[in-house]
Amino acid sequence: MRKCMDSDNIHRRLKKIIGQVNAIDRMVDEDIPCEDVLSQINAAKSALNKVGQVILEGHINHCVREAFESGDETEIKNFTKVIERFANMQ
Repeated sequence: MRKCMDSDNIHRRLKKIIGQVNAIDRMVDEDIPCEDVLSQINAAKSALNKVGQVILEGHINHCVREAFESGDETEIKNFTKVIERFANMQ
């Protein structure tokens, strides 16, 4: 397990998101108004984004800090790719 991730926090958040997505699926079958379904989709999307933020924060506080302290240029360069990927998910 990666030291930079708070796996309990991440798993708890992901389980909540899974519940939200399952609820959205039920809403479609129950003929819930579109605006309510879209609102729930937005909530799940925001929650997933927050999981990404938690992971990114852990990565910065552990992996990137360690790379700077040890002078690991490869890991530092990889960090820019990580930021680009995460920014594209927004």
